[in-house]
Amino acid sequence: MTPSDDGRYDATSGRHETEVEKLDRNFDDLLQELRVSQTGVQILFAFLLTLAFTQRFEDIDEFQRNTYVVTLMASVAATILFIAPVAYHRIVFRQHMRPELVRDGNRMAMAGLCFLAIAMSGAILLIVDVVLGDTWATVLTAVVLLFMLVLWYVLPLVQRRRHHP
Repeated sequence: MTPSDDGRYDATSGRHETEVEKLDRNFDDLLQELRVSQTGVQILFAFLLTLAFTQRFEDIDEFQRNTYVVTLMASVAATILFIAPVAYHRIVFRQHMRPELVRDGNRMAMAGLCFLAIAMSGAILLIVDVVLGDTWATVLTAVVLLFMLVLWYVLPLVQRRRHHP
């Protein structure tokens, strides 16, 4: 396809848009993705906060208590990272910093996904350890972590390489 008369055709995306329009679209896409991630991590965070105040929490062993704290802190980190692009946007609003906002927001989202994976894995480890014991907890946590790793990172990276060799 050839560029349009106004020179707004982007061969990499196959879209007719200016750089500003592309950045706006990328930021909108990022915000939509963050909405999905924020909801999940906030529900997990709320669950973890209430867990410490249940009667059964007093009965957990040191490994489970440590797993709980690591999981709680990972969910806090994920929550902070998923909300950070919103605060960033508020501070740089109308400062013509959209490229930086999109770049840094993407990095924060990727880091947030890493912490979300840790938090989800920790929650699985803790719950399955309490319910079924450490062997099942280790096996099922490894399976869940591998599943997340493949779907969240490996598959997209493989497709990215295939599409852009």
